[in-house]
Amino acid sequence: MAPRNKEQEQEVLNWVFAVIGEKVPSGQYEDILKDGIWLCKLANKLAPGSVKKIQERGTNFQLMENIQRFQAAVKKYGVPEEEIFQTADLFERRNIPQVTLSLYALGRITQKHPEYTGPTLGPKMADKNERSFTEEQLRAHEGELNLQMGFNKGASQAGHGGMGNTRHM
Repeated sequence: MAPRNKEQEQEVLNWVFAVIGEKVPSGQYEDILKDGIWLCKLANKLAPGSVKKIQERGTNFQLMENIQRFQAAVKKYGVPEEEIFQTADLFERRNIPQVTLSLYALGRITQKHPEYTGPTLGPKMADKNERSFTEEQLRAHEGELNLQMGFNKGASQAGHGGMGNTRHM
Protein backbone atom coordinates (compact mmCIF):
# COMPACT_ATOMS: atom_id res chain seq x y z
CA MET A 1 0.00 0.00 0.00
CA ALA A 2 1.32 3.44 -0.93
CA PRO A 3 2.06 5.85 1.91
CA ARG A 4 -0.29 8.76 2.43
CA ASN A 5 0.69 12.10 0.98
CA LYS A 6 -0.85 14.99 2.93
CA GLU A 7 -0.01 17.53 0.20
CA GLN A 8 -1.83 15.49 -2.43
CA GLU A 9 -4.76 14.98 -0.08
CA GLN A 10 -4.99 18.75 0.44
CA GLU A 11 -4.73 19.33 -3.31
CA VAL A 12 -7.57 16.85 -3.89
CA LEU A 13 -9.76 18.52 -1.24
CA ASN A 14 -9.07 21.97 -2.69
CA TRP A 15 -10.04 20.69 -6.14
CA VAL A 16 -13.19 18.84 -4.99
CA PHE A 17 -14.51 21.90 -3.19
CA ALA A 18 -13.46 24.33 -5.93
CA VAL A 19 -15.50 22.24 -8.40
CA ILE A 20 -18.46 22.03 -6.01
CA GLY A 21 -18.15 25.73 -5.23
CA GLU A 22 -17.94 25.39 -1.44
CA LYS A 23 -15.35 26.15 1.18
CA VAL A 24 -13.23 23.16 2.25
CA PRO A 25 -14.66 22.04 5.61
CA SER A 26 -12.30 21.59 8.52
CA GLY A 27 -11.44 18.07 9.58
CA GLN A 28 -9.44 15.08 8.46
CA TYR A 29 -9.34 14.24 4.74
CA GLU A 30 -10.90 10.79 5.17
CA ASP A 31 -13.57 12.11 7.57
CA ILE A 32 -14.65 14.82 5.14
CA LEU A 33 -15.04 12.33 2.28
CA LYS A 34 -16.12 9.24 4.26
CA ASP A 35 -19.92 9.48 3.90
CA GLY A 36 -19.69 10.04 0.14
CA ILE A 37 -21.98 13.10 0.20
CA TRP A 38 -19.32 15.48 -1.13
CA LEU A 39 -18.19 12.90 -3.67
CA CYS A 40 -21.75 12.59 -5.01
CA LYS A 41 -22.02 16.38 -5.22
CA LEU A 42 -18.72 16.40 -7.11
CA ALA A 43 -20.00 13.76 -9.56
CA ASN A 44 -23.16 15.81 -10.15
CA LYS A 45 -21.09 18.94 -10.86
CA LEU A 46 -19.00 17.06 -13.42
CA ALA A 47 -21.94 15.20 -14.97
CA PRO A 48 -25.25 16.75 -13.87
CA GLY A 49 -27.77 14.15 -12.73
CA SER A 50 -25.21 11.33 -12.62
CA VAL A 51 -26.06 10.62 -8.96
CA LYS A 52 -29.84 10.66 -8.58
CA LYS A 53 -30.08 10.19 -4.83
CA ILE A 54 -27.68 11.39 -2.14
CA GLN A 55 -28.19 10.12 1.43
CA GLU A 56 -27.48 13.16 3.61
CA ARG A 57 -27.76 11.07 6.78
CA GLY A 58 -28.56 7.51 7.72
CA THR A 59 -27.05 4.21 8.63
CA ASN A 60 -23.54 3.23 7.61
CA PHE A 61 -25.08 1.06 4.91
CA GLN A 62 -27.03 4.02 3.48
CA LEU A 63 -23.96 6.25 3.54
CA MET A 64 -21.87 3.55 1.86
CA GLU A 65 -24.45 3.63 -0.96
CA ASN A 66 -23.34 7.23 -1.62
CA ILE A 67 -19.82 5.97 -2.26
CA GLN A 68 -21.15 3.24 -4.56
CA ARG A 69 -23.23 5.78 -6.50
CA PHE A 70 -20.16 7.99 -6.85
CA GLN A 71 -18.10 5.02 -8.09
CA ALA A 72 -20.74 4.15 -10.70
CA ALA A 73 -20.95 7.79 -11.83
CA VAL A 74 -17.19 8.24 -12.28
CA LYS A 75 -16.92 4.93 -14.11
CA LYS A 76 -19.59 6.13 -16.52
CA TYR A 77 -17.73 9.45 -16.77
CA GLY A 78 -14.66 7.58 -18.00
CA VAL A 79 -12.45 6.70 -15.03
CA PRO A 80 -11.03 3.20 -15.67
CA GLU A 81 -12.51 0.67 -13.25
CA GLU A 82 -9.08 -0.40 -11.99
CA GLU A 83 -8.40 3.20 -10.90
CA ILE A 84 -11.57 3.51 -8.82
CA PHE A 85 -11.14 2.89 -5.10
CA GLN A 86 -13.17 0.25 -3.28
CA THR A 87 -15.89 1.37 -0.86
CA ALA A 88 -13.96 -0.06 2.13
CA ASP A 89 -10.83 1.86 1.07
CA LEU A 90 -12.61 5.03 2.14
CA PHE A 91 -15.44 4.03 4.45
CA GLU A 92 -13.32 1.71 6.59
CA ARG A 93 -10.11 3.66 5.92
CA ARG A 94 -8.46 0.56 4.45
CA ASN A 95 -6.57 2.34 1.69
CA ILE A 96 -6.83 6.14 1.79
CA PRO A 97 -3.97 6.61 -0.75
CA GLN A 98 -6.09 4.69 -3.29
CA VAL A 99 -8.94 7.15 -2.71
CA THR A 100 -6.52 9.98 -3.50
CA LEU A 101 -5.28 8.24 -6.65
CA SER A 102 -8.87 7.68 -7.79
CA LEU A 103 -9.69 11.35 -7.38
CA TYR A 104 -6.55 12.29 -9.32
CA ALA A 105 -7.72 9.90 -12.05
CA LEU A 106 -11.09 11.65 -12.07
CA GLY A 107 -9.33 15.02 -12.29
CA ARG A 108 -7.34 13.71 -15.25
CA ILE A 109 -10.47 12.43 -17.02
CA THR A 110 -12.19 15.83 -16.77
CA GLN A 111 -9.63 16.96 -19.36
CA LYS A 112 -11.21 14.59 -21.88
CA HIS A 113 -14.55 16.35 -21.45
CA PRO A 114 -14.63 19.54 -23.52
CA GLU A 115 -17.80 20.65 -21.70
CA TYR A 116 -15.85 20.76 -18.44
CA THR A 117 -14.20 24.12 -17.92
CA GLY A 118 -13.70 24.04 -14.16
CA PRO A 119 -10.56 23.76 -12.04
CA THR A 120 -7.98 21.12 -12.96
CA LEU A 121 -6.27 18.55 -10.78
CA GLY A 122 -2.90 17.01 -11.51
CA PRO A 123 -0.77 17.28 -14.65
CA LYS A 124 -2.26 18.17 -18.02
CA MET A 125 -2.82 15.17 -20.25
CA ALA A 126 -0.90 15.02 -23.51
CA ASP A 127 -2.92 15.81 -26.59
CA LYS A 128 -3.16 13.18 -29.29
CA ASN A 129 -0.14 13.40 -31.55
CA GLU A 130 -1.21 11.94 -34.86
CA ARG A 131 1.31 11.53 -37.63
CA SER A 132 0.61 10.80 -41.24
CA PHE A 133 3.11 9.48 -43.75
CA THR A 134 2.99 9.36 -47.53
CA GLU A 135 3.06 5.99 -49.30
CA GLU A 136 6.57 6.92 -50.47
CA GLN A 137 7.82 7.50 -46.90
CA LEU A 138 6.36 4.20 -45.74
CA ARG A 139 7.93 2.28 -48.65
CA ALA A 140 11.33 3.91 -48.03
CA HIS A 141 11.16 2.81 -44.38
CA GLU A 142 10.25 -0.75 -45.44
CA GLY A 143 13.39 -0.83 -47.58
CA GLU A 144 15.51 0.23 -44.60
CA LEU A 145 14.05 -2.56 -42.48
CA ASN A 146 14.75 -5.17 -45.14
CA LEU A 147 18.31 -3.90 -45.44
CA GLN A 148 18.83 -4.16 -41.67
CA MET A 149 17.39 -7.67 -41.60
CA GLY A 150 19.67 -8.69 -44.48
CA PHE A 151 22.75 -7.99 -42.36
CA ASN A 152 21.63 -10.54 -39.78
CA LYS A 153 20.81 -13.39 -42.17
CA GLY A 154 23.95 -15.41 -41.45
CA ALA A 155 23.90 -14.85 -37.69
CA SER A 156 22.30 -17.48 -35.53
CA GLN A 157 22.58 -19.06 -32.13
CA ALA A 158 23.39 -22.48 -33.64
CA GLY A 159 26.27 -24.30 -32.01
CA HIS A 160 26.14 -22.10 -28.93
CA GLY A 161 25.68 -24.48 -26.00
CA GLY A 162 24.64 -21.75 -23.67
CA MET A 163 27.44 -22.57 -21.20
CA GLY A 164 29.82 -19.85 -22.38
CA ASN A 165 33.46 -20.54 -21.53
CA THR A 166 32.82 -22.66 -18.46
CA ARG A 167 34.70 -25.94 -18.15
CA HIS A 168 32.85 -29.16 -17.55
CA MET A 169 34.30 -31.07 -14.61
